Amino acid sequence: MRSSDPPPRRGQRRDHGARRASVTSLDFLILAEAKVLGIDISVACEAGMGPEIAPVRREARLAENREALASSNAFAEGSGLPLAAIRQF
Repeated sequence: MRSSDPPPRRGQRRDHGARRASVTSLDFLILAEAKVLGIDISVACEAGMGPEIAPVRREARLAENREALASSNAFAEGSGLPLAAIRQF
């Protein structure tokens, strides 16, 4: 899911290619109410997983690039920002 994508509307699916069936335990009352309201359970689950995945993905990316980020920050602290003399803000 790209962050620029609008959230799905009730009953709509995003086309992400192949889908896989999964077995998930959900609260019976919530599931029953969602069905009565016409909410697509798969879409709702996908939408709910996005906010759970994003911070974990971010932390993994930061850990993977920690050395490069530290090097860039050290360079900027020691040498100043490139083109700082012509910045207008």
